[in-house]
Amino acid sequence: MKKQWASWVLWGAALGSMGMAAHAAPVAADAPAGTVQRVTVLPGNGASIEVLVQGQGPALVLLPSRGRGAEDFDDLAARLAQAGYRVLRPEPRGIGASTGPMTGITLHDLGNDMAAVIRNVARQPAVMVGHAFGNWVARTTGVDHPELVRGVVIVAAAAKQYPAGLSEHVDRSADLSLPDAERLKSIQYAFFAPGHDARVWLNGWYPEVSESQRLAGKATRQSDWWSGGNKPLLDLQAGADLFKPESTRNEIRDEFGDRVSVVVIPGAGHALVPEEPQAVADAIVRWEKRLKP
Repeated sequence: MKKQWASWVLWGAALGSMGMAAHAAPVAADAPAGTVQRVTVLPGNGASIEVLVQGQGPALVLLPSRGRGAEDFDDLAARLAQAGYRVLRPEPRGIGASTGPMTGITLHDLGNDMAAVIRNVARQPAVMVGHAFGNWVARTTGVDHPELVRGVVIVAAAAKQYPAGLSEHVDRSADLSLPDAERLKSIQYAFFAPGHDARVWLNGWYPEVSESQRLAGKATRQSDWWSGGNKPLLDLQAGADLFKPESTRNEIRDEFGDRVSVVVIPGAGHALVPEEPQAVADAIVRWEKRLKP
């Protein structure tokens, strides 16, 4: 405990020198795994990031898909907290109480938001878990802030090259001006495997956030973030993900070698997390337990 407290003091001193702050007491050690606390982090770059925190143990930072928020991880976060983890869910800029510049930004800016969350709230190197677009931000954080990242989990990450037209379905999914029936067709096609009910994602879209993130991705070279840094990486794939054709299953492992582990969850689509939350949780837990402290 003394060693941990000393490390927190050092982190606090570093934060003070960087002008960052977090407003909330740590979750009590005896708090139930289902207890969720909301913390506000000020990265010092014009943003204010709301973070949902629950559980105790090694830190996991969960980042949602493009144009969606932390509520997508309600079920998964509860499972991971119950499994013995401290789960941090930063709301993207423009969702909940998170604010900040939405134009003229890159993935590096969003990665800096996550670095502030780790320094202020996790107060220990964390595992980044990024779903779909969130994996771009997770990987950027791993590249730009390697001292803060133990490893990176990319959940339903798209291949470098995927079939044309899929991005348009993502745009239509988040376009609230379209009739729900039309949006639902795109959500079902792009995100959910046949037989899975896409209506669970009919709500929870933030069009302005989706557009901001799309432009931030376009403004950043893929080579800037693709490696995810040099720490262990779990490529957690969905077996029926249109964004990850079967021919690209080993794309990342072939490029980066033994630091990459590949796990495929059959019968799930690009949404993956709402389709197979227990399988996702189990895969993350098994992989994380093999990491160095």
